[in-house]
Amino acid sequence: MTAATAAWAERIAMARALALGESVLGATSPNPPVGAVVLAADGTPVGEGATAPPGGPHAEIAALAEAGERARGGTAVVTLEPCAHTGRTGPCADALLAAGVARVVIAVPEPTSRAAGGAQRLRDSGVQVEVGLERAAAEAGALASWLTAVREHRPYVVWKVAATLDGRVAAADGSSRWVTGAEAREAVHRLRSTCDAVVVGSGTAVTDDPQLTVRRPDGTDAARQPLRVVVDRRGRLPRTARVLDDAAPTLVSAAPTAAELLAELYDRDVRRLLLEGGPTLAAAFLREGLVDEAVLHLAPTLLGAGTPLVGDLGITSITGALSLTVTDVARRGQDVEIRLRPDGRS
Repeated sequence: MTAATAAWAERIAMARALALGESVLGATSPNPPVGAVVLAADGTPVGEGATAPPGGPHAEIAALAEAGERARGGTAVVTLEPCAHTGRTGPCADALLAAGVARVVIAVPEPTSRAAGGAQRLRDSGVQVEVGLERAAAEAGALASWLTAVREHRPYVVWKVAATLDGRVAAADGSSRWVTGAEAREAVHRLRSTCDAVVVGSGTAVTDDPQLTVRRPDGTDAARQPLRVVVDRRGRLPRTARVLDDAAPTLVSAAPTAAELLAELYDRDVRRLLLEGGPTLAAAFLREGLVDEAVLHLAPTLLGAGTPLVGDLGITSITGALSLTVTDVARRGQDVEIRLRPDGRS
């Protein structure tokens, strides 16, 4: 196998590893959602895996188990540097050495002092190690939430909002079901499934009485449900609220600020949070610079009056406008999904 062929095989394997990490997003916290692919010595993919829920095997272990003896002399391609410490499971670096791999290709170096050292342990044992392949894509993809938690000690926040063309989330009479169509609503359930928790304010919980569960396209509840969070500082939430049913766990928080709410959720191992609250809660997060990503579902309708999609941001001049960058646009039936990141967020 030529060097060019090997490099191409590794690049294809890394693309697959990134997809594997995305496939378990929301199911691994507080561990990172990592993907791994093992190539045999001839470059053939022989094993793959993704991080299991806490206590289960890491991505490398799952990939090595599938590869078996075919891993010997081959290459492991992984989205995050293999750990060198013993936690709930043993060091992945040691497992790679035991499997006899000759080369390890890594997208993102381990950022924590506790788990770092895997690449060096592999090098010290004679394994070729390359770090940095598709690093930007990996850091902006499945690992973004975990890396934010590591660096900022808070959950990564995705703000989801559905609005009309003129930026209204509800009509003048307060009605809001449904602003968008079925395809957009299905997309929201897929988005919820990638998150550890979903949060609304007490106003939304009282007015709309959402259940905030993840449902499959057939309407049944998904097996795994994120933590439901209601910010209720004044005890407004009635005991009959659907968010208090037994379909999923629920936290009612009286945290006085968005930052303090994130600290509370971080301590509960929440690493990726979906912000689904109304304009007041959204504005609180935006004012403090605590939104990492926005997902806007825009319906081809006009109301002319009603509730705006975001509350007062304290901006009085066009020069002070909060700027966002569009990262993706997609059709969801008759609606349009726009994904954005506030400028300054990678």
